[in-house]
Amino acid sequence: MQQDEVAARVRQVIDAAGVSAREFARRIVIDPSKLSRSLNGTRRFTAAELARIADIGGVDIGLLIGAAGTADPAGGAASAVSPARSPSAPRPAPPSPEGGRPLQIVRETVRLIAERGFHAVRVADIAAACHTSTAAIHYHFPGRDELLEAAVRWCMDEDTRRRADATAGTRHAGDELRLLIELQTPRTEQQRRQWCVWLDLWAEAARSTTVGRLHVEYYRQWRGTVAEVIRRGVEQGVFRPVDVDGAALALTALIDGLASQVLAAEPGSPGTGAQSMHDALIAHVDACLTAPDPSR
Repeated sequence: MQQDEVAARVRQVIDAAGVSAREFARRIVIDPSKLSRSLNGTRRFTAAELARIADIGGVDIGLLIGAAGTADPAGGAASAVSPARSPSAPRPAPPSPEGGRPLQIVRETVRLIAERGFHAVRVADIAAACHTSTAAIHYHFPGRDELLEAAVRWCMDEDTRRRADATAGTRHAGDELRLLIELQTPRTEQQRRQWCVWLDLWAEAARSTTVGRLHVEYYRQWRGTVAEVIRRGVEQGVFRPVDVDGAALALTALIDGLASQVLAAEPGSPGTGAQSMHDALIAHVDACLTAPDPSR
């Protein structure tokens, strides 16, 4: 099949969905840069990606790959897909779960990782949680590594989205930094689950090149966000003049260390709860960053 033709069909699916390419990439759980390169013809779509695109777009995969119903082996895409129907024919499939099957698979994978740890989670467990078959899981995510990468990316995107939503419209850098600290404090079950996943992925990052790269990418973005808030705080006179990058590194490292202690401690242990973590972080900001009040 011609990659430019496939890219054109995928563009049509994205346009029909009425969302940006970046949002569509989030829904099919791939790196937006990968989708962009594939749409521009510098990278081939894999069969699993096309399956997810078809699922989220609500179209037959045959519409994407053409009448032959096969993919070019050189692109890493498998040919084990059913022949295409007429593009005008309706897709005889039951309604997908909210967000589509790929996102359901990834969400359940993240939940199970938080509960059991990645290496204790089997594909059969994920299939059971999604009320589907292991074949359906492998259809969207052929390998365990690809599923882990998708889970990491989903966690990264969700964390970034929550930060953006929580700080939207906040102009005072001091208030924004405190909001970021609040988001990173594991008070709720969702926050604790997210942190459990991060702790498991830190260990995996030490062994996996792919996860390691994602880990580096995420922390570069996260520290960059904190550094930008501190930089604006210095400009506003809210924070004292500091080495912005060094201050961001110190604060994010302190957040990680305290969160790991909170999660590892017995509930109710003195000095190791979420509130103690939050208080310690605010004290650090006040002692090391907050500018003195000139009226005092």
